Amino acid sequence: MKSKMNGNVLTLYVTGEIDHNNARRIRETADGLIHQKHPSLLNMDFSGVSFMDSSGIGLIMGRYRTMQLYGGKLKVTEIPVELRRMMELSGLSGLDVLDSPESASDSRQTLNHI
Repeated sequence: MKSKMNGNVLTLYVTGEIDHNNARRIRETADGLIHQKHPSLLNMDFSGVSFMDSSGIGLIMGRYRTMQLYGGKLKVTEIPVELRRMMELSGLSGLDVLDSPESASDSRQTLNHI
């Protein structure tokens, strides 16, 4: 997993499959970076995620709680269509952590026109 710090925003580029085994590794890496860098916003970019089970929901909810403890916010961005429905049904949309489908589409269109 790659990461980038830009100002007070830490972006994590999550890739591959998020299952029980991978979620643990991602969680440990994310928590270490949060503890080290103290971002005000954690942006989890899911554009590279090909599969996710319920461990991914737990991963997101845990980072939401961690960021709350640090006084920050979480945003999950670039969510593949196949995963968005699962995230919405799990209640993540009620936490206001999911980017809107329109903003993801807009950013992809902008990149295509550059």
